[in-house]
Amino acid sequence: MKIKLYDHLNKQFGYDMFRIGQEEVITSVLEGKHTLAVLPTGTGKSLCYQLPGYLLKGIVIIVSPLLSLMQDQVEQLKINGEKRVTALNSFLESKERKQIIHSLQNYRFIYTSPEMLTNNEILQKLKQMEISLFVVDEAHCISQWGPDFRPDYLNLSMIRSELKNPTTLALTATATEDVRADIIKHLNLDNVNQLIYSVDRPNIALVVEETTNYNDKVNKLLQFVKQLQKPGIIYFSSKRLTEEMAALLRNNGIAQTAAYHGGMDREQRILIQQQFLHNQLQVICATSAFGMGVNKENIRFVIHFHMPYQLDSYLQEIGRAGRDGKKSIAVLLYSPGDEFLPLQIFENELPSDDQIEQFFLLNKNSNEESLLNLTEIQLRFLTYYQKKYERSEVAKRVKRIRDFRIQYKQKKLNEMVKWVKSTTCRREGILRYFQEQKVTNVKDCCDVCGVHIENYQTYIPENVKGQNENWQLLLKNLLIRGDEK
Repeated sequence: MKIKLYDHLNKQFGYDMFRIGQEEVITSVLEGKHTLAVLPTGTGKSLCYQLPGYLLKGIVIIVSPLLSLMQDQVEQLKINGEKRVTALNSFLESKERKQIIHSLQNYRFIYTSPEMLTNNEILQKLKQMEISLFVVDEAHCISQWGPDFRPDYLNLSMIRSELKNPTTLALTATATEDVRADIIKHLNLDNVNQLIYSVDRPNIALVVEETTNYNDKVNKLLQFVKQLQKPGIIYFSSKRLTEEMAALLRNNGIAQTAAYHGGMDREQRILIQQQFLHNQLQVICATSAFGMGVNKENIRFVIHFHMPYQLDSYLQEIGRAGRDGKKSIAVLLYSPGDEFLPLQIFENELPSDDQIEQFFLLNKNSNEESLLNLTEIQLRFLTYYQKKYERSEVAKRVKRIRDFRIQYKQKKLNEMVKWVKSTTCRREGILRYFQEQKVTNVKDCCDVCGVHIENYQTYIPENVKGQNENWQLLLKNLLIRGDEK
């Protein structure tokens, strides 16, 4: 089996060796075991289902959280010569979607969202096919987004049952013991082979830079972006600020900078992503919508202008740096009171008592629903639980679920703030959060243990350093070289 695996690894993907965890995960899947794999970011999780796709008889379904991630994976497979791959998502025109659904049996890899799998036409078509592997990529989304932001994630156990419980692979880079239990529960998996690898990325230095106020934070951001090696990503919680800061950076000499957020046109987002991937852009000011679909190995820095509300998200986002294994740095800019922004965001994400009560009094009239000023997230949340519970008790149950989710996120936020304000090793704090222990000493570990920031600054050749002091010698050397030509 091992020789065969390495033969296929080289034949299909051109690699001679597996990265950490890949061989063990692939072997588990090929043995027909339901598998939950936690692999560090940048270790090539997609290979864990793509290689088995060539060895198993039948179709591989990949449930993916983001359209950009799906499109990226599909394009990568096509570049590698795989024609039997498609993505079922809202990008598709009606005619194109009908054509794909009609010919689903002709594909080897089918990428889709949890929402698409609730479409009866698609589900009925898939039930007629042999599904060799059911993959949930970025599986932490089941726990993180399922109960409120993307409730259709909670339907995946039903979907699996409808598809005759195929071998299932759940993949993620970050999952605490509680999140892993959530994933197993909501996928309704029995006898799961859990393959858990360290979340630590020793090549990424961790820095929290405390600032006194907003203006100080902006100045520190400019300073870091000017000094640090590029390319890099800067994360914001505000769409408006991504655009304002991108403009500010361009005005301050960082010309190859662009904004990216979910409110932009699809074509514009794709263009910016491609420009970044092909080194035409050096800095992206983005919301968390940017990242999962970006398969770029040489990102040298990730800066957080706004603090994520949980360490899980933070680790996912900084993990986009240094996938080539080279030195990279993650900087979180913190001002006292920053924690109130995520608190405000997730309290406003879910419906109020009045919205809940009024929604369940309506007769499913869209005109009436619009009067409640519900956001898309609030409407999805209410609609999901409307189908789940009896009408007489639904409002009371939904209020309890909402309160529990807010309390859960507040707990996560408290853990994040505690880590930010900690005076002990930051790497050790993250590992402890994920029930791990720090076993190796890292030279450039974190701001608490010590980081040599010059190791992450834009490279200046040795013969150019100190040129202001030695300009006569530098000029003489240039003239001598000119004479030699």
